[in-house]
Amino acid sequence: MASPHAEEPPAEGTADPDAHIYEEVMLCERMELSQRLAVEELITTEASYVHNLQLCLSDIRAHLQQKQLPDFDLEGLFSNIDDILHLSRQFLRGLEATAVQEHNQLLGISTLFQEFKEEMETVYKIYCASYEHALLLVESYRKDPRLQEEIMDTLNATVPHTSASDLSFFLVMPVQRVTKYPLLLGKILENTPSGTSAHQALAAAVSAMAQANANINEYKRQQEVATKYNKAEHLTLRDRLARLNTHSIAKKTTRLSRLLMHEAGFVSKTEDKEYDNLEEKFQSVASSVAALKENVASYMAHLEAFLVPAPHKRELQMEEGPAQQYHRLAEHLHRAVFPEFKRRLDRLVWQPLCSLSEMLVGPQQLVKKRLDKLLDYEEIQERKSELGSVTYDEEAAMNTYLAINALLVAELPRFNQVAVQLLGQVLGSLCVLHQDLAAEVLHEAEKELKQLPHGHMPLPAFWRLVEDTLQQAGAQLRPFTQAFETVTPSPVTQPLTPAEERKVLSLVSKHGPDKLYQVTSNVSGSKDLDLTLQRGQIVALLQRVDTKGNTSRWLVDAGGPRGFVPAGKLQPYSPVQSQQPRMQTPTPESVPDRRRHSYASPEAPRPQVATFTPAFQVVAGFSFAARSPQEVSLQAGQPVVVLEPHDKKGSTEWSLVEVNGQRGYVPSSYLVTVPVQEPMGWSLPV
Repeated sequence: MASPHAEEPPAEGTADPDAHIYEEVMLCERMELSQRLAVEELITTEASYVHNLQLCLSDIRAHLQQKQLPDFDLEGLFSNIDDILHLSRQFLRGLEATAVQEHNQLLGISTLFQEFKEEMETVYKIYCASYEHALLLVESYRKDPRLQEEIMDTLNATVPHTSASDLSFFLVMPVQRVTKYPLLLGKILENTPSGTSAHQALAAAVSAMAQANANINEYKRQQEVATKYNKAEHLTLRDRLARLNTHSIAKKTTRLSRLLMHEAGFVSKTEDKEYDNLEEKFQSVASSVAALKENVASYMAHLEAFLVPAPHKRELQMEEGPAQQYHRLAEHLHRAVFPEFKRRLDRLVWQPLCSLSEMLVGPQQLVKKRLDKLLDYEEIQERKSELGSVTYDEEAAMNTYLAINALLVAELPRFNQVAVQLLGQVLGSLCVLHQDLAAEVLHEAEKELKQLPHGHMPLPAFWRLVEDTLQQAGAQLRPFTQAFETVTPSPVTQPLTPAEERKVLSLVSKHGPDKLYQVTSNVSGSKDLDLTLQRGQIVALLQRVDTKGNTSRWLVDAGGPRGFVPAGKLQPYSPVQSQQPRMQTPTPESVPDRRRHSYASPEAPRPQVATFTPAFQVVAGFSFAARSPQEVSLQAGQPVVVLEPHDKKGSTEWSLVEVNGQRGYVPSSYLVTVPVQEPMGWSLPV
């Protein structure tokens, strides 16, 4: 018989509370264990990662650097891996410090990731953007047996335990590590109870690192777009022509049409004040660099021309004294001071300026390409607003514009800042170089000055001495010049042709002798009403101003045509009477062998007039060597007498002249008519 107090078994279908509690405890323990293992994995893998980065730098890169291999781009391979190692060391120390926080370790890890998020994004995006270029370098080195052998020798000598076949085994580590951070944090988050503060902090850390990876990928895409369009600008003409097709021509036509509508105001432009301000500053920097480069190039060319003469190589025919001291100073300046200045100018100014100019090419191409893509973007946006959708290619074109615009907005501020700093440093170097040059030249000159007889004389007394010396030298030179002028043969005057006599006499009769002016150099009329005149022609002044009140253009009468000539090419032409008695009536009987001219016509009564002698002479403009007995030789500048302005056949290409008592023919084009420089008066021109 059963006892009334015996326990009845639990009804079928009811849960055992102890089993439920047990399962919850076991689940918590498993989550805690998995969480602890995930944290350990994060820290241990970070330590291994830092160790491998250290191998890359201290062992592999250093070993390759010691080899000094030609055509081996270490910077292109390892990029900014130094910055990554420095940041990873700090990050590892922070992770290891969270181990002592026990219950707050997860909060510490979450906080650490959020604190390092910006720095990680900055350094890793640079490395990831250049990673594809590093792989291309590795592939090119693999195809070169000599370089591949050197690389394998380095790997076997430094990291034999890794069995790495090339450098890509190590170069990929930073790319893998930054993408693994969200996964490691997510694993810890999965094993953290929801609703706790640690869970919320870890979720924020996972989101931050996922966002950092997204930004790195976007930056990489922007760099790929920039690289693509920079490469396109280096195509040859043949390649550009080969790329022309119906699609490209239609696209360029659409862009041009939209640009014209922008300028005409038919459609509104997409405004981006932030970008416009950045581009304006960039263009200002670019134009400043171009102008400075052009000026420095011109300066260096003039400096080169300045160094060509060597005054210290000239024989001064003086044993001692100031001339020898100048000889020593000039020799030292030309052999040491100026060449060193030129070398420093090239190294500290010209080369940095050329590098800065090359740096501007890439951004300039992107700025230009952005405008093209902006026109495409606006066109697609209009189509999208009308149709509601766009094609895949149109969407890609819109994304390309957004990528280029985002890249320029992000990079131009830093680029402008760096470019302005470099430009300032170049200008500062230029100023310092000239200061050093002036100081060194002054120092050398002072050393020579101390050895001069008057080197210690007070400055006012020295200038008085210089003035007295110059006056004495002038007094000694004056008799010499007078004697030289006395023995110099007087120029041979050229008789006038009847037509030239009539022309000059006509000008004198119309305007008077005081209005006559002589053309000092050839005048080529370039404006309306301008005259074209030859050097030596005589004209009469009508007005000292043109129709617009310009006093630099005078109105003259050239003996027929009237027009304007530059006032600076005219000089007064004053008459002087010949040796004949003044105001006498010339008659054929008195001078049977010489034709006389007067201001009156032959029919009119002959008043007494003054006669004039020619004011021109004919000289040889070029040297000429006689080739037959009928010709005569000339020396440039030699006075000649023209006997006949033509040959026996009447051709004006040859003239019969007399030179030093010899007669013969010379080319007429070799003869030049120049004014006679007489101390007083004038004679009629040729």
